[in-house]
Amino acid sequence: MINIKGKHIYLRALEPEDLDFIYAIENDQSVWEISNTITPYSRFLIKKYLDNAHKDIFEVKQLRLVICTMEDEAIGLIDLFDFDFKNKRAGIGVLIKEEAHRQKGFSKEALKLLIDYCLHHLGLHQLYCNISEDNKRSLKLFQNHSFEIVGLKKDWNYINGSFKNEYLLQRILK
Repeated sequence: MINIKGKHIYLRALEPEDLDFIYAIENDQSVWEISNTITPYSRFLIKKYLDNAHKDIFEVKQLRLVICTMEDEAIGLIDLFDFDFKNKRAGIGVLIKEEAHRQKGFSKEALKLLIDYCLHHLGLHQLYCNISEDNKRSLKLFQNHSFEIVGLKKDWNYINGSFKNEYLLQRILK
């Protein structure tokens, strides 16, 4: 895949050299709520995942791209999941690994780049995302990219001993 370039960041395919980066993210318990994860991942499993990362989105129904600064520093991930070619839709999620890289517009630019890619290269009609009711930053990010709240899933996720509501947001691409 060709890099998808923006003004301050670019998106690129996963590489074998991303093992430590992916391992750190997947095993960071502070982001498990976002990814709906409850168990750590081994280096072995992540290596197997990276070995198969070259497979086509039409085959594996997902696409994970690394968000990089123009200085080639990997700072986050942006994902398409539940890719449904027949109905021309996919789920989307974004994560910036370090707090120091958040609130700098990187997620905003990555989201714009991937939305454009979905529209112009994948021919998608709609994107959706699921965001915890208390994740104000992500809600603002996606709403600023024309995602609309279309539903509230009550008591959807059990986190740290209590249930949390989750919004379903959707964007029809035009």
